[in-house]
Amino acid sequence: MSSESQAATGQWWDCHFHVFDNARYPLAPGGAYIPKDAPLDAFRKVCESRGIQRAVLVHPSVYEADHSSFEDALAANGDWLRGVAVVYPDATVTSDAQIARWHELGACGTRINRLFPGAPDDIESVVDRVKPFGWHIQLLVDLVEDLGLIKQIAASGIQVVIDHFGHHPVDELLRSSAFADLLSLMREGQVWVKLSGPYRLQRTEGPWRSLRPAVDALVAANSRRLVWGSDWPHPPNSRHPFPPPEPSEIRLTIAHWLDGPELLGRVMHENPSALYVRSRL
Repeated sequence: MSSESQAATGQWWDCHFHVFDNARYPLAPGGAYIPKDAPLDAFRKVCESRGIQRAVLVHPSVYEADHSSFEDALAANGDWLRGVAVVYPDATVTSDAQIARWHELGACGTRINRLFPGAPDDIESVVDRVKPFGWHIQLLVDLVEDLGLIKQIAASGIQVVIDHFGHHPVDELLRSSAFADLLSLMREGQVWVKLSGPYRLQRTEGPWRSLRPAVDALVAANSRRLVWGSDWPHPPNSRHPFPPPEPSEIRLTIAHWLDGPELLGRVMHENPSALYVRSRL
């Protein structure tokens, strides 16, 4: 894409990445995986190579309640980063002061991860704790298994963001009643979907053209409820293993999935700007 065309669409966003710097930020014991080092400086270079100017840091499960890396990254890079934290229902684990501090640093949501151990049982309390800040709930779930949870949270009046297309094998996903219900929730404006992690749905190598029917259905349902994310540095998942993706092919998903400058600008700029940018920041 030419620089002129990209400039017309505004700043591009990568709405899903993680940072791992094991020397500075020790992992919590017993995590679901052991990531390789992936510092923020390395991600910034990846962004530059892809024409990305803004990004959303998602706090990973392997740090559990310790948000040291999250806070440091946002504090030093607030001009281009926003964040999704992990708020626990117990105020002795996540204090009210921490939520307020993360909000000031640029956090816009909290993530609930139901694919790895440690997800909170009291999700209603998590919703109640973040709702006053205008945050959304980001869900890493299997859409087919957890559709009821998605509907429950959406019914509470808070925005819901679904990671990685709903994290279910794409052929089965497209035929499922859960996917049809997801499209209905999108039409109603209650749910957002991240076009990210295609290797978590299709166990072949990229550029994952087989996800195009899913993308087309999501676009037809509500193109204003879609954002794109790289899932850098593509942390592993023992429950749903996948071949390591080629970095160059992650970039190609944008061109293969999004046709024309209007849709490209909407998904890569307008939608994330609406979801992650607060007027006072």
